[in-house]
Formats: sequence, C-alpha cells, structure tokens
Amino acid sequence: MNSSLPSLHGLRAFEAAARHSSFTKAADELGVTQTAVSHLIRRLEAELGTKLFRREGRAIRLTGDGDRLYPSIHAAFDDMRRATERFRRQPASRRLTVSTTPGFAAKWLVPRLQGFRDRHPGIDVRIGTGMDLVDFRRDEVDVAIRFGRGNWPGLQAEFLMGDNLFPVCAPKLANGDPPLRRPEDLARHTQIIVGSLQDDWQLWFTGAGIPLIRGRNQITFDMVLTAIEAAVDGLGVMMGRERLLVEELATGRLIVPFEARIPSSIGYHVVSPVELADRPLVRAFRDWILEAARDQPDIDPRA
Repeated sequence: MNSSLPSLHGLRAFEAAARHSSFTKAADELGVTQTAVSHLIRRLEAELGTKLFRREGRAIRLTGDGDRLYPSIHAAFDDMRRATERFRRQPASRRLTVSTTPGFAAKWLVPRLQGFRDRHPGIDVRIGTGMDLVDFRRDEVDVAIRFGRGNWPGLQAEFLMGDNLFPVCAPKLANGDPPLRRPEDLARHTQIIVGSLQDDWQLWFTGAGIPLIRGRNQITFDMVLTAIEAAVDGLGVMMGRERLLVEELATGRLIVPFEARIPSSIGYHVVSPVELADRPLVRAFRDWILEAARDQPDIDPRA
C-alpha cells in the first residue's frame, strides 16, 4: 500500500458506506449521488491496492481488508465530528458539562451551584450523573468530580476534599428496641449497604479497631440517595459519608450512634482531560469548586 495519505473524500465515502452497508444511504448522508460514492470508493481502492467491498446481490459487504480498515477510519471521523461539534457550540452557548455521581450532585454540588452561577452568569452548566467513569471524549464532558486516589492516566486531577466514614441511623432506631448504644449492637440491626461503596463498612471497622460485625440481615441499594432515604425511614443502619449527609445530620433526621469517625483513604477530585484543563470555562469551574470545598466547615458527627 502507498504510504501517503489517501483521498479524504474517498475515506469519508468508505466510512459512510461501511457504516450504512449501503452506497445509496451513504450518498444521501454525504449529499452526493450514488455514482459519485462508487467512483470515490473505486479510486480509494486503487490508491490502497485492495478491494474494500464485495457485492452480494443488491447488498454490499466489507471484504477482509475493508473490515480491518473500517474501525480506525470510523474512529477518526467520529473524533472529527465530535471535535467540530464541540468547537461550534462552545463559543455561542458557553456550555460547561460536568459529570459526577447522583449522590454527590444532589447532596453537595447542587446546593452550592448557585454560587457558581452568580459568579459566572454567562456560563450554561449541564450536570450529568452516573456511576460509571465518564469517557470525556465520547460523552462530551468538560470536567468531572470523581472519588478515588487521583491517579487517572491522561487526566489532570486536583484534590477537592476528603471524607469521613461513620454509621448513621434514624433517632427512632437508635432509641428503639433493641437500642443502638455500642458497635456490638449492630449485630441485632439491619445493615444498609450501597453496592458501589460496600467496602465502607470494612474500612470503618478496621479504622475503629473493631472486629467486623454483620447485621442480622442486609439491604443493598445501588444508589446512595435511596440508601440515605432508607436510613432516614428507619429501615436500618447505614455507613455514612460525611460530605453527603450535611442536611440529614444538621436537621437530626439522621444521628451518629458511635464516636468513631474514620477518615477515608481516598477523596474527591476535580478531573478533566489534560488538553481541556486550562480552558477558561473549565478553569473557572475548578477555581470555584475548590474554593467552595475550602469554605465548607467540618461537621462533628457526634454533635
């Protein structure tokens, strides 16, 4: 094969035809005739010295060489489409897309977000939530709040804040029958577990120097928000994260039955791709959220 770059028009026609498995649909997408698509692909095949498609009746199928070429060409054009879309929309809308978990968004970020909007009224903020690690390029995300150790390859991560672990429950549960006075009493209560944070119980027992105690039964939730509501309703004892329980602790909807408050070994980070980290919108959000985290006073869970 020729080492020089083949015709971009030919590659574009090839990518569209392969994606649609149709010269006709590719022509419609590209705004040209089917004959033009066929000509571009024939010229591309001549440049590459191989057949890329074979006809099966009225349908077309990729050859072995075409099948090997398509993923890379598709990814390249997909990257260009996303890049141009991001370029087109950013100056006009000044939209900033932030990704985080539902729990952090609802319990920490959203209650403080008006401060960012007051400081930067010209920036449109889009909050996306999910439990999976975001793909910045695929999901068109500018900045994310992640919980971890901060070592994500290819990403710039700045430490935002740590967190503390301690069991929490509704007042009626702590004072009920059986009461909840000592960690050993956990064996007679239902244990609320968040699937993505299921190691938190072990971390707390280890940090407090207490042998692991299993509850009489367990309820597991996939979302921290539903686990918090279950704890508020008195369904069991939850291992709480201080930063997500500000309102519940302040209002007394949840209380902390034991003294041990264990710092988490990992924390929240502001994360963005290295190439986006110094963009004005990303920098504005990062500066604001770091300041907001510094201004938040610690909570004494025993108060």
